[in-house]
Amino acid sequence: MPDPAARYLDDFLEAERLPRGYLTAVERYFRPLAAELAGRAAGRATPLVVGIQGGQGTGKSTLAKLLGVLLQGEFGLAVAELSIDDFYLTRDQRRQLGRAVHPLLATRGVPGTHDVPLALATLQRLREAAAGEVVAVPRFDKAADDRRPPQQWDAIAGPVAVIILEGWCLAVPPQAEAALAEAALAEPANALEAAEDGDGRWRAFVNGQLATAYRDWFALIDYLVVLQAPSFDCIQQWRSLQEQKLAARSDGPRIMDAAQLARFMQHYERLTRHCLAVLPALADAVFLLDRDHGVCGRQ
Repeated sequence: MPDPAARYLDDFLEAERLPRGYLTAVERYFRPLAAELAGRAAGRATPLVVGIQGGQGTGKSTLAKLLGVLLQGEFGLAVAELSIDDFYLTRDQRRQLGRAVHPLLATRGVPGTHDVPLALATLQRLREAAAGEVVAVPRFDKAADDRRPPQQWDAIAGPVAVIILEGWCLAVPPQAEAALAEAALAEPANALEAAEDGDGRWRAFVNGQLATAYRDWFALIDYLVVLQAPSFDCIQQWRSLQEQKLAARSDGPRIMDAAQLARFMQHYERLTRHCLAVLPALADAVFLLDRDHGVCGRQ
């Protein structure tokens, strides 16, 4: 008889445009991870919140979808999949923030550009959703650089057993605390910071967000998975490939060209390097990626 698991994995590979070689990582690393998560979810009074962190282009959303497929298909668990990106402030809200605090905050991405109260409220509703209760989950349109209208949000029926939340800066602590913060943030990380944040006001605001509102958000994570890239240079290359795929799938006019993407990535560089340095020690599972984007180990 055919293996039903093979059917839904085939469907997954086709939907995500992945090569069959990806199944090697599934069998060696991700199916055991799904079994571990299913065991941790068993008998809980509230859903298990799983965080998936990795730099841009590392495959966070792919892994989130795969774990959803495995947890539902092999363990019969109801899963809600969220992205930190879906909680970005609207374009108008970020423009207002840019005028009020710093112009660089008009660009989505760094802590301070998300609607943290909306994220906390959504997670709380999912954690408490009873049978038949439907929770509206916001979605963000990256091509339009704006949150989708509420009528286009996803509807997730409760109860759920596992909530998967993926994001590039998920669970990262501030770069330094109190008296040490000024020294840690003093040196610009790149040309963007040197030219447009010469006084360090933008990066100090971002760091302050990690120390306050985002700390409450990230504290809801029960199990943290990190996809560890070899370097920031690899992340830049992979993000470029991601943009090319987005361009191939979208008719929107806001796809970034090479120069725009290079500038955009500088908004993320400081914290991405910080994530690479500190998050492996804080994670429950770390999957090491090689330069060819494959999984080469777990630690």
